[in-house]
Amino acid sequence: MTGNGHRDARRVKHPAPQGVPDAGRLAARPHAVVVGAGIAGLAAATGLAERGVTVDVVECRDYLGGRVGGWSERLPDGTRVAMNRGFHAFFRQYYNLRAVLRRSDPGLRRLRTLDDYPLVDGQGRRDTFRGLPRTPPWNALAFALRSPTFRLRDLGSLNARAAAPLAAVSVPEIYQRLDEVDAETFLRRINFPEAARHLAFEVFSRSFFAEPTRLSAAELAAMFHIYFLGSSEGLIFDVAAANFDVALWEPLRGYLTRHGVRFHTGVSVGSVHTDGSKSFRVTTQPGPGIDADAVVLAADVAGLQRIVAASPGLGDDPWRAAVLGLRTAAPFVVQRLWLNRPVAADRPAFLGTGGLEPLDNVSVLDRYEQEAAGWARQHGGSVVELHSYALPVTTAADEVGARLLGRLHSLYPETRVANVVAERVLHRDDCPHFGPGDHARRPGVATPHPGLMLAGDGIRIDLPVALMERAATTGWAAANRLLQHWGVAGHPLHTVPTQGRSALLRRLAT
Repeated sequence: MTGNGHRDARRVKHPAPQGVPDAGRLAARPHAVVVGAGIAGLAAATGLAERGVTVDVVECRDYLGGRVGGWSERLPDGTRVAMNRGFHAFFRQYYNLRAVLRRSDPGLRRLRTLDDYPLVDGQGRRDTFRGLPRTPPWNALAFALRSPTFRLRDLGSLNARAAAPLAAVSVPEIYQRLDEVDAETFLRRINFPEAARHLAFEVFSRSFFAEPTRLSAAELAAMFHIYFLGSSEGLIFDVAAANFDVALWEPLRGYLTRHGVRFHTGVSVGSVHTDGSKSFRVTTQPGPGIDADAVVLAADVAGLQRIVAASPGLGDDPWRAAVLGLRTAAPFVVQRLWLNRPVAADRPAFLGTGGLEPLDNVSVLDRYEQEAAGWARQHGGSVVELHSYALPVTTAADEVGARLLGRLHSLYPETRVANVVAERVLHRDDCPHFGPGDHARRPGVATPHPGLMLAGDGIRIDLPVALMERAATTGWAAANRLLQHWGVAGHPLHTVPTQGRSALLRRLAT
């Protein structure tokens, strides 16, 4: 179970649209199709089904959760093991994602708290977020002053005027100020110490699967606001206590099924057609297709673009250009190793790295995941996961895997004598890109059709959210817009403050 009793008193409630409490009170009950059963699609389905809308969810994979899905595989010895695309942190600021999870787990007992977020660089310098004061800006000041990469005299060399937007982020205004600038240029303007830049900010930027030179400075500033200067929730996070399918999505599937949602897994959507009336025709393979009053496209970037390209009647030219102009981030690799020996007992469950290319983080899954812990107990070993983000397109996964293993041996020397019982390497390139200048061109939740919505972590919403929380928030927002269109009550949303917490710092930033 998670929760330490703390809740940011300044978190912002965004009121729900008003209307009748249930779609059953309308002359005809609306029917919606949600395309994609990732976080965004499941949030949209939850928002609609709870208000009495008939919902079909169509998902091309055989499991729910999208890029945070879980499944099982067999190792060479026949052992069945849990598998997913890698470590995900469920921060306390993820109010709207956690609201989805609470539908089937009110106490969030299937999450487990990790009380530290340690970082290490190539020089062996370590930072930690444990024990920091919660209140901004004292949390940032305390972190800087105790960091081995940031000296007291560095404070005097900072360009305060250039740094002011970091301490006074307002959304969406920060995008108007900084979106055309890349994160690396922005940090150099501030004169941020190079070592601290690599250890702290680069770790954050690569969470977007991008090098600092290819990440919007506005996204970096917004992220710093969400996780640090704009929120007192801190950088302490929870993780799934079991594989994602077991801990999160199958329980949610049961909850939604009880609310009448029909799931169609292993089914691809080919196109969405409308004759300009209020109805849509969703073509599927396999299957006869589905007619609906509304559609939420919650596919990943490539899936969304494929569907829109095959649906010439959807939207106007500017909207279609915005969708087809979305980009995906650089490839990444997740390497999971089943070792025949345990790692040292003092190794953290999660370790972020900087300056140790190609390694970006190390997770010891048996510290927190039920299935990995069971395997480790049975075999006297450990399950370790290595991530590498923002890789060159031409990089071979096998080459990265060998280099990652070398980094693991250097960081955790005890693994040098461990045999690799089994290995899985995932090479993917399907995460959205947040490059300089992208924000203004990014499509939002609403579309030219009042019955068609977009949702996903690559979709624009002018609220201080990122990553999984952006996916969940756009899903709820898509449901709310449809409910409002039908005159049905929606759902409130919550975020960290939409502007910097300090009025003085906001004035200095203008």
